[in-house]
Amino acid sequence: MISPALGMARFAGFVVWTLLALLPFLALRVIRDDLSSAYTRGYWAVVMRLIGYSVRVRGVPLEGQGPVLFLPNHASYLDIIVLGSLLRAFFVAKGEVAGWPGFGFLARISRTVFIDRRPGASARERNHVRERLDAGDSLVLFAEGTSNDGNRVLPFKSALLAVAEGEVGGRPLPVQPVTIAYSKLDGFPMGRALRPFFAWYGDMTLAGHLIAALGIGRVTVEVEFHPPVTLAECGSRKELAIHCNRASANGLTRILAGR
Repeated sequence: MISPALGMARFAGFVVWTLLALLPFLALRVIRDDLSSAYTRGYWAVVMRLIGYSVRVRGVPLEGQGPVLFLPNHASYLDIIVLGSLLRAFFVAKGEVAGWPGFGFLARISRTVFIDRRPGASARERNHVRERLDAGDSLVLFAEGTSNDGNRVLPFKSALLAVAEGEVGGRPLPVQPVTIAYSKLDGFPMGRALRPFFAWYGDMTLAGHLIAALGIGRVTVEVEFHPPVTLAECGSRKELAIHCNRASANGLTRILAGR
C-alpha cells in the first residue's frame, strides 16, 4: 500500500519547489515583509498539490479584521502544511522544532513563534506571543500541547490563553476553534487503522513517517472553522479552552463519521 518510490518522488518535488521559492521569499522579507504571509500561503498551497493532498473547507476563517488566535486540534506536522495553505497566519511551535534539520530553518525564516512549554516558562512565553498579536499578526496555536493519533482531540491547555485577555488593537481578541481531520484516502473514507500513517506521535521517527505519509496515496483533509469567540464571552481561560476544545472535538467526530 505504501510506495517508497512515490514518497521519495513527492519529497524531491517538495525540496525542489522549496529551493525555487526560497530566494524570492527572502527578498520579499527585506522589501515588503507585510506580503510575506500571503507568499507563504501560496507556497504551502503548491506543496499540498505536490504531495498529493487536497483540502475541503467548512466554515470561514476570520481574516482581514485584525489579529486572530486560531486554535486547531493537532495530529501531525502535516497540519502546518494544511493550515499554512489556508491562512495568512504564523505558527506557535515548541522550541525544539527550531532545531529540526531543514524544517527548523523553514520555520525560523517564516517567523514561527517558538515557545518553551516547561511550566516555569509560561509567563515569558505568554508575553512573547502577546507581542506578536499586538503587532497585528494572527497566530495558530496547537493548544493540546502535543500531537496524537488523529482519532480524537486531547484537552486544550489554558495557560497560553492568557494572551486573549484584554484588548488587541482596540477590540477583544477573537479566538477561532478549528478542526483538522484526515478523512479520505484515494477517495474512500479512511478507517481508524490508517490514520496513524498521517498522525505523528509517540516514538515515530520523522524521516520514516514522512516517506510513508507521502507515499500512501492521495489524501483528503477536511478543515472546519468554527464560530469565533472571545475570552470575555467565555468568562475565563479555562472555559475558553473547554469551549474551543469541545467545538474542535465535535467537528472531528462529525467529519470522521461522514456527517
